[in-house]
Amino acid sequence: MSWFQRVEKGILTPTTEKKDAPDGLWYRSPSGKIIHTRELKNNCYVVPDDGYHVRIGSKEYFEILFDNNEFTELDPNMSSNDPLGFVDTKPYPERITASQKKTGLKDAIRTAYGKLDGHNIVIGCMDFEFIGGSMGSVVGEKIARAVDYALKTQTPLMIISKSGGARMMESGYSLMQMAKTSAKLALLHEAGIPYISLMTDPTTGGVTASFAMLGDFNLAEPGALIGFAGPRVIRETIGKDLPEDFQTAEFLLEHGFIDFIVDRRELKKKISLLLKMLKH
Repeated sequence: MSWFQRVEKGILTPTTEKKDAPDGLWYRSPSGKIIHTRELKNNCYVVPDDGYHVRIGSKEYFEILFDNNEFTELDPNMSSNDPLGFVDTKPYPERITASQKKTGLKDAIRTAYGKLDGHNIVIGCMDFEFIGGSMGSVVGEKIARAVDYALKTQTPLMIISKSGGARMMESGYSLMQMAKTSAKLALLHEAGIPYISLMTDPTTGGVTASFAMLGDFNLAEPGALIGFAGPRVIRETIGKDLPEDFQTAEFLLEHGFIDFIVDRRELKKKISLLLKMLKH
């Protein structure tokens, strides 16, 4: 059986290396569409045939948004400690170390400043691969410092959310980041400095309940899961069935919770337009 046939049958994962071909990697979308990863990258990690938006991280978003992929990272070495001495099946420091080795990241968000279509901008982007993009004290602190930098330099801020919510290993410290980030963004609002929020798949829990929904413009990618509690918890709490498209970006747009759904291939152009509008 060829590599391609094995991918079609689901034997190999979407990004399994194509050992018997010199041209590298392939990706299979949930609908079964297959695309070479080189083409996928050139298409902003959107599958052309079905419009499926592949989950990507800060590295890819920075490449898409910053002019010539040139930026200066803020607080690049900030890393979580273990304030509670938390242990579940393994100690929290071991989880941090394992995630850092796996992803090459220090924590679940990176912040940087640079130019987008010639506009100065600060961008914070969450990485779901790092403990589910969970919001711990480092995520909150890096957002707070990014806001401080935006205030100091009078620069618009954009945050790209992708998170499973609060980081349980930090308990109350994690929950405090909801208030902390919200208070910081209020200062940005008072100063009249634009804040654009982009919600991607998934944006849930305490992130949705704080900074992700506080933008001057709240955007989402097509098909993104956005919500607070999961649909199963809500269904069991209210004792009713939920709409089929509940907690999707499209459902939220229809009900007035977000302003736009933006195809990733049009994202840079859309952000540039919003920045021009918000200057006046």
